[in-house]
Amino acid sequence: MLAYRHAFHAGNHADVLKHLVLTRVLRYMGEKDKPYTLIDTHAGAGGYSVEGRYAQKNAEYGEGVARLYDRKDLPAPLADYMSLVKAFNPDGQLRQYPGSPAIANFLLRETDRLRAYELHSTDHRILASYLESRPNTQVSDRDGFSAIKAELPSPTRRAALLMDPSYEIKTDYAKVLTALREALERAADTVVMIWYPQLQLLESTQLVQRLKASADAAAKKGWLHVRLTVAQADERGFGMLGSGMFIANPPFTLHDELAECLPLLVERLGQYDGANYVLEQKTV
Repeated sequence: MLAYRHAFHAGNHADVLKHLVLTRVLRYMGEKDKPYTLIDTHAGAGGYSVEGRYAQKNAEYGEGVARLYDRKDLPAPLADYMSLVKAFNPDGQLRQYPGSPAIANFLLRETDRLRAYELHSTDHRILASYLESRPNTQVSDRDGFSAIKAELPSPTRRAALLMDPSYEIKTDYAKVLTALREALERAADTVVMIWYPQLQLLESTQLVQRLKASADAAAKKGWLHVRLTVAQADERGFGMLGSGMFIANPPFTLHDELAECLPLLVERLGQYDGANYVLEQKTV
């Protein structure tokens, strides 16, 4: 995990789905006057150059955010997310992609708290510099999974938790599941957002059912699951087919907002005729 750099993947189809969900959750939480806390367990560098050598290696953003950037017919939730990407590119050209801390920096109010965790030393330094002037913010180089006990319950009572590890180490699947259980045990109404890659691996295929079972037992407001499949595996069965987001205690508005956006995401981001999406929820 310490070798992982998100810059290679910045702005790809998985970022589009993840950051669309994050934008909608933070918009919803910001509608109430009371402040809230966002905990980002794998925050990355905050922003990424899509013109740099990392992003250019595979140019994954070209099959992700670049396919939406100049469109004028986006549904309102997608248009809102894309407006944040454009705000990160003040000259109008797609040169930089905002990571989750940058999206949070756009959407959190001064009274809202941000707790960002990043283990990679270089990315941690970049992130700390980027967020140094933001009030009510702490950037840590500690393990984000282990920080949940310290962060929840939050002093603000209202909290959102974003977990998007690289899953390059298979133990991340178990850690995500344990972290969800711990977060809901400590604060059962926390909005927990979990990103996962869609791979032909046992750990990946079993994860969602295990997350559902944990949320069924502990989440006050049920759960929502969305998956966007954009590609086929190669001849050896390898490759990322797509990705998903599992949200415990989702905003009640989120299902309909995603339903409005997903057909267009399949159309624009799909790389084969069988591209598809799944959207399901359980309410309490």
